[in-house]
Amino acid sequence: MLLSAENITKTYGTRVLLDHVSFYLEPGERVGVVGINGAGKSTLLRMLAGVEEPETGTVQRFPNVRLEYLPQSPDFDPEATVLEQVLRGLSSDARALAEYEAKTILDRLSVSDFDQRMGSLSGGQRKRAALAAALVRPCDVLILDEPTNHLDSEMTAWLEDWLKSFSGGLVMITHDRYFLERVTNRMIEVDGGKLYGYEGSYEDFLRRKAEREESARASERKRQSILRREYQWVMQGPTARGTKSRERLERYEALKEQSGPAEKSTLELSSISSRLGRKTIELKGVCKSYEGRMVLRDFDCNLLRDDRIGIVGPNGSGKSTLLDLIAGRIQPDAGTISVGETVRIGYFCQENPPMDPEMRVIDYVKEIGERIETPEGTVTAAQLLEQFLFPADVQWSPIGKLSGGEKRRLFLLSVLAAAPNVLLLDEPTNDLDIETLTILEDYLEGFRGAVVAVSHDRYFLDKTARRIFAVEGDGRILPYVGGYTDYLAALAEKRRAEKRAAGPKEKKERPRSAGPKKLRFSYKEQRDYDTIESDIAGLEAQLADNQDQQAQCATDYVALQRLQEEQAGLEARLEEKMDRWLYLSDLAERIAAQDAEKK
Repeated sequence: MLLSAENITKTYGTRVLLDHVSFYLEPGERVGVVGINGAGKSTLLRMLAGVEEPETGTVQRFPNVRLEYLPQSPDFDPEATVLEQVLRGLSSDARALAEYEAKTILDRLSVSDFDQRMGSLSGGQRKRAALAAALVRPCDVLILDEPTNHLDSEMTAWLEDWLKSFSGGLVMITHDRYFLERVTNRMIEVDGGKLYGYEGSYEDFLRRKAEREESARASERKRQSILRREYQWVMQGPTARGTKSRERLERYEALKEQSGPAEKSTLELSSISSRLGRKTIELKGVCKSYEGRMVLRDFDCNLLRDDRIGIVGPNGSGKSTLLDLIAGRIQPDAGTISVGETVRIGYFCQENPPMDPEMRVIDYVKEIGERIETPEGTVTAAQLLEQFLFPADVQWSPIGKLSGGEKRRLFLLSVLAAAPNVLLLDEPTNDLDIETLTILEDYLEGFRGAVVAVSHDRYFLDKTARRIFAVEGDGRILPYVGGYTDYLAALAEKRRAEKRAAGPKEKKERPRSAGPKKLRFSYKEQRDYDTIESDIAGLEAQLADNQDQQAQCATDYVALQRLQEEQAGLEARLEEKMDRWLYLSDLAERIAAQDAEKK
């Protein structure tokens, strides 16, 4: 065993975050920690890392176990260079060994100026530098709090592969559901002060959680049924109750004292939006550059009233700039942006606006309105907060006592409650828990207006986007139809088409030998030629089966993503086999012609 936490408790004010819970980590376990914002996930990780002490219980790291921890908001020395910060604390010998790997990881994470001061980096760059610092040190336990925040899709894919090959124990919090599905082999849910463990991946967790909750509901139905029967018996006269009345009454009272599973609040918000006219937002020939670097070049876009656009691209390519242009926060260098008279923009940007830490949560929402109109009727600020998972005791607390994720959720509520009809979302999945993300996705499905979202969260884009704009980084933005997985498939097909159009590479002409060389199969070529047609048939059968499975689980995005990745792999193998078959068939014909000439 690498790490254990036994019977630990932690409270925050009147809130019980962790109530006498235990946790154990074995070598090779990759544990994903989930739960709503404010449930105590980051607190649990800080205690496991030894940064924070539990009020009761013990956290024990076993002898010689080395541990590295990535906090949600890393500390840094603003005057240190990037490389100094990443290698800080290492001995001179260890530093010499780690420097090359540190530079390699930083390059992978697009932090390539190793001599830049930490204080001059963006928040995302600082988080990536802190991630590099955690990965470069040899360790037995990695504890990562939101490692995928501020990573683009390519970086996330690289980190997936890195963590899958990590042989130690891993504990991490992340909102990225595809990442959880691919990396973890065990899940822990923090809920109501308790920890619930589930073996397997994120998909297994969803299934087993549903089974656990249904079992709890079934037990409660049974308890209520027994209580009704016992109540009827209690209400009968003393004669009917007989000699065993005392014991039975005690059982009845004990049963009545038991509490059933708590009914959870669910974030359910009807689509709140104002009427949107025919004209929305139109961009014509828009250009924008920063410090001589072209970010947008001659970009045209006519936003439709029910558009669902996902914007993807490497960090720093100009995705947020595009949203700022649409929102009118910055002006283009050339081109025009026209906005319809009825357009009402809601902008959920990456950074929360300033929030008065002394202001009560309910007063923050009341500044938008005491009462908010929804299609189902009027709701008060308190009711709206309840729907957004802010119970009454939290509503009257100062904002300064909220967790980072809860502040993010409060900001989201303020954006939606203002009834926009065009929603701009810049990395909406950063710092939001999975439950909130799921409901946000459902909310966007029924939203009566246009949505433009910058996101690296592949699952979120698959569920919400109908068009993808890929920002290429040189000022070009290329449109694709469908969600993120459709975009990847189209991109792969485009690359294959470019490869086919380029044709075979010219081979250097070899000097001619004195006599013609006799053509013949090598041993491997002969073996391949004998089996290749059956290999191709087998791959085609696997592809057909894969497509049948996709049709059966069209709404299961986790399974669908896995199947589509499997499809891409099968198609690549089939293409290789077909190229090999063409080569071998041509060689067989030439060998046959050569043999015929000899006869």
